[in-house]
Amino acid sequence: MPIVNRVADLQPDIQAWRRDIHQHPELLYDVHRTAAFVADRLKEFGCDEVATGLGRTGVVGVIKGKKPAGSDIKVIGLRADMDALPIEEETNLAYASKTPGKMHACGHDGHTAMLLGAARYLAETRNFAGNAVVIFQPAEEGGAGAAAMIRDGLMDRFAIDQVFGMHNYPGSPVGSFAIRSGPIMAATDAIDIEIEGQGGHAARPHKCLDSVMVGAQLITALQQIVSRNVDPLDSAVISICEFHAGNARNVIPQTAVLRGTVRTLTAKVRQLIEKRVREVTAGVAQMTGARIDLNYERGYPVTSNHAAQTDFATQVAKEIAGDANVRGMSPMMGAEDFAYMLEQRPGAFIFCGNGDSAGLHHPAYNFNDEAIVFGTSYWIRLVENALAA
Repeated sequence: MPIVNRVADLQPDIQAWRRDIHQHPELLYDVHRTAAFVADRLKEFGCDEVATGLGRTGVVGVIKGKKPAGSDIKVIGLRADMDALPIEEETNLAYASKTPGKMHACGHDGHTAMLLGAARYLAETRNFAGNAVVIFQPAEEGGAGAAAMIRDGLMDRFAIDQVFGMHNYPGSPVGSFAIRSGPIMAATDAIDIEIEGQGGHAARPHKCLDSVMVGAQLITALQQIVSRNVDPLDSAVISICEFHAGNARNVIPQTAVLRGTVRTLTAKVRQLIEKRVREVTAGVAQMTGARIDLNYERGYPVTSNHAAQTDFATQVAKEIAGDANVRGMSPMMGAEDFAYMLEQRPGAFIFCGNGDSAGLHHPAYNFNDEAIVFGTSYWIRLVENALAA
């Protein structure tokens, strides 16, 4: 079955919503305009319930099917993220961001608009037995908005049985999908390191304890964890991406700061790397005599798809796009806070092709409006197939 015909008719409206949201990007939990826009649309569509304020600024709509559901009402949750990024847009589009320093560089405007389109269709037709719960989440970009909505009772309040998420995929053709069972995106942890040595004149290094040298040794040692402690058949990343020290060419700085990220795909490897980062940091401190303070903070867990729901999502995607356009994929080392929802309920996360666009989080990125009909149709068929009478 190809894209839903009614969705093709709705495409101009969905595109208009997407571009309106694109023009008004908001960060993390401060998505008040976007959340109000979503809530207003859901009420216009005739959703049976529209709840606001979950996870501070999250919005949830409930759509009840008109087919008899039996004694046990099945409930499926569909999630989209609403927040943008602190990036200056460089697209020169007519509908480019109107807010300096903020843009939808990850396609959450498209995710939100597609789920709104699905909600409109489902509220019109209600050709299913059970409840469809549409979830619009704030703060995916580092704020753990999914966890905040869960703490506010998302899963239990709406009796969600299974939950599904979707993200656009630059470089994959429009009309294609990619998915895999098990780990599909990585856990992400943060490393913050402060080094204190003994500053002084660059011409008298023997009277100093060089924090730059200590930082360089520490970075080299940390890189050996993945190459020499992690099984080569497992995946892990340690990237130190910030190194701040000094402000003059002839002064050995007293302090240095390192910041980086760790990405892993299993709990075992995640635990191993944290243990080794702590040990290596302590060892470099002892070896050099510098004081090194490490703050190792765990972030999003592994996004791990459940087998049965992955098989189901794959079949639905094939209905929309055809067998040849739905492929398996290797795990990605990026992170996604939909992981928290998959820890609470069985479900699956899928990628929808965005064509030959700039990459995610790039100032020239733009969600491809041609993908709207495929993503929206996927959401609709997911509900109608999962909640068939």
